[in-house]
Amino acid sequence: MNSDILQHYTVLVEFLGKALGPDYEVVLHDLSSKDFAIAAIANGHISGRKVGGPLTDAALRMLSSRAYETDDFLSNYRGIAPNGHVLRSSTMFIRDEEGRPMGLLCINFDDWRYKELTEKLLSIIHPESYLDQHPAYTQPLMQKTEETSAPQENTAAPITENFSMDIPALMQKIFDDATASLETPVDRLNQFERREIVEQLNEQGLFQLKGAVSFVARKFSCSNATIYRYLSEISA
Repeated sequence: MNSDILQHYTVLVEFLGKALGPDYEVVLHDLSSKDFAIAAIANGHISGRKVGGPLTDAALRMLSSRAYETDDFLSNYRGIAPNGHVLRSSTMFIRDEEGRPMGLLCINFDDWRYKELTEKLLSIIHPESYLDQHPAYTQPLMQKTEETSAPQENTAAPITENFSMDIPALMQKIFDDATASLETPVDRLNQFERREIVEQLNEQGLFQLKGAVSFVARKFSCSNATIYRYLSEISA
């Protein structure tokens, strides 16, 4: 991290983590570092990540779509922690003097403890037999969050964020999402089908990660040159 500005945000991460409490994960990504690594994190137990961890798939999409050119931040979208907890996530873009993104400040809120407390309170108020007959009292507490997510204040389409522990896992997740609907094995796709997948992966920001071209080439059983050619055609 070579910026005094980001150094100030490192202190802010620690401050917010202590001020907001253990249910809020606060993360600073340094976009000038290798793989846009985590430069500082507070309450990392929420996602299990540590300093040096990679960017998320959602953050890569934000950078790939240049969301920072029109928005200062994206707030209240859905994140899914490795333990299955649904998080309310927000990301603020940190720009340099020329408007280029140099960092991301992210906050992920885990309300799981409050859901548990609510369910315990309902079990005290109502007989167990009543709750069994009227599951709507408890089930929507989780289902509403998972199905509808939080309000989208700045985004044109819903965002779902997944948290990976390392770059290979992140690349695999993005690739799996892009090829999930395919009926043909990925190493048997024709040239047109491979190019379409590469275009999807590019939109998801995969090729901003070091080693992504070689990773996709191995998946398709083709050469790196072929993937570079697809990318050149897409950007033409």
